[in-house]
Amino acid sequence: MSQPAGTEEKIFTWGAPPLKFGAGAVDEIGFEMTAYGSTRVLVVTDRGVRRTGVADRIAESLHAAGITAEVFDDVHVEPTDDSLVKATEYARAQGPWDGFVAVGGGSAIDTAKAINLLTSGPGELMDYVNAPIGAAKAPDGPLAPLVAVPTTAGTGSESTAMCVLDILSMKVKTGISHWRLRPALAVVDPLVSLSLPPEVTAASGMDIVCHALESYTARWYATYERKSPEQRVTYCGSNPVSDLWCEKAMTLLARSFRTAVHHGADDIDARTDMMMAATFAGMGFGNSGVHIPHANAYPIAGMVRDFTPSGYPQDEPLVPHGMAVSLTAPEAFRFTFDSAPQRHLRAAELMDPGAEAQRDEREQLPSVLVGLMRDIGIPNGIGGVGYSESDVADLVPGTMKQQRLLATCPHTPTEDDIAGILTRSVQNW
Repeated sequence: MSQPAGTEEKIFTWGAPPLKFGAGAVDEIGFEMTAYGSTRVLVVTDRGVRRTGVADRIAESLHAAGITAEVFDDVHVEPTDDSLVKATEYARAQGPWDGFVAVGGGSAIDTAKAINLLTSGPGELMDYVNAPIGAAKAPDGPLAPLVAVPTTAGTGSESTAMCVLDILSMKVKTGISHWRLRPALAVVDPLVSLSLPPEVTAASGMDIVCHALESYTARWYATYERKSPEQRVTYCGSNPVSDLWCEKAMTLLARSFRTAVHHGADDIDARTDMMMAATFAGMGFGNSGVHIPHANAYPIAGMVRDFTPSGYPQDEPLVPHGMAVSLTAPEAFRFTFDSAPQRHLRAAELMDPGAEAQRDEREQLPSVLVGLMRDIGIPNGIGGVGYSESDVADLVPGTMKQQRLLATCPHTPTEDDIAGILTRSVQNW
């Protein structure tokens, strides 16, 4: 029976791939791919990760299981429409493939998702990119099995049904979102993250922080109007299941984030906590959704002029995704505080149980974030990556294009609200 218009939503959705977690898990990927009947598998990675030997080790595991495997190592850090098209052209030329393994950070996993999508059916990249930038077309059918192997603790892309990219001509970051993009299996091995530089650990970790906090403070699923089945999207708002994953991710972050940054080369327990936190936060935000910090991050990363962070490739300007997300987070959570004060206070307590109580409760979560960001070397606001107040008017349109994200915010921001958040985020301390 159809629901009358305006009826309150009573349904939420939650999904995640099967998970294999633990030291040495990558050596079992050949066995796992045989279960899917795969015979020709493309391993997708970047040159930096390939130099660690992990991708070729996985290819050897596939060969040992009787599977033909090839390594594609031309993934672009922070994928663009151009890099995804080139990667897809390569895969089409060398294919067909009946399975994929993504090895790396979110860039490698998201590139593999796009290759899988575009080689499994008709259509070109912009057909699938989220509206209003693209046509937001849904895949016509199932995709090939994709096993995701994260080497950084950050994006949670191994758990999610999203692929993020820069549209170069528009200088904006956007994405593709559909449940069919979710990997068939996530294989998380903390040993592969031990060699991450401190700067990469810090930036990637702030992505986990914001995934957990934005998902936890997202609009509650039951406050939306009732959707019809075909209207149900990956982001359905905060809900009882996503809350559990986010709370656990915050607890792990409180215990191990600073240690992973400062002593990550020799502390396997901290690395294990961070990899688990990334996966857990992905299981939260990949269903609940993210909001203002991520929406702001897209133009911040897409319009970068000359900032090149330590620990990353120096051949082109770059604001790493997790860093870009974090730069406006303190101010964004001041903006959303009134929509759910107790959730913001609970998040602050989970993130830093020993934090000093602020006289103004609205400052509790921002103060926890600022303290963390200062400790781990995150730049001081958008000014720290090359922007000034005069750039705010140019950044706002890029944020406002992220309506899929902004719709998840419990207090929907106007252009003026976003401009204020960006302006007050030129410096965070």
